[in-house]
Amino acid sequence: MSLNQELDALTLRKVFAQHPSGVAALCADIDGEKTGIVASSFTVGVSLEPALVMFAVQKTSNTWPKLRDANRIGVSVLSERNEGVCGQIASKKGDRFHGLDTHSSADGSLFIEDSTLWLDTSIYSEVEAGDHWVVLLEVHGHKLAEHLPSIFHDSRFHSLPVPEFV
Repeated sequence: MSLNQELDALTLRKVFAQHPSGVAALCADIDGEKTGIVASSFTVGVSLEPALVMFAVQKTSNTWPKLRDANRIGVSVLSERNEGVCGQIASKKGDRFHGLDTHSSADGSLFIEDSTLWLDTSIYSEVEAGDHWVVLLEVHGHKLAEHLPSIFHDSRFHSLPVPEFV
């Protein structure tokens, strides 16, 4: 078997899109301003002691430098009930949170309602990785919901089918 050696950015986007992933909104309320980004690179279970999760963000992001200064970052793993939220928060213009139901913690974590999981986090460390930053977040608290997660695969959003028990 011969492997395709083509590694340009467009090809890599198509190749990487074949790996299904959840989508998380990482948000904070910073001095009264709601700030957030979305990440399909979000990963849980990096470490149990301390409790760590991670994601990657492009170095060209205009939002990450603002979010990086937040005391706490709320991670909302988006569910099938959050249709359109990803595109809205990722938008480069307008009010990214207009019409969204959110909840802020006393420490500034900002959460999106109807998500499948909330994690209250703070930055543990940040590592340069090519054209991205890999950010490790320490988890301080969580809240689970019974909503099915939204899955990003082949550059589209999908819902997981509900398992039938017999």
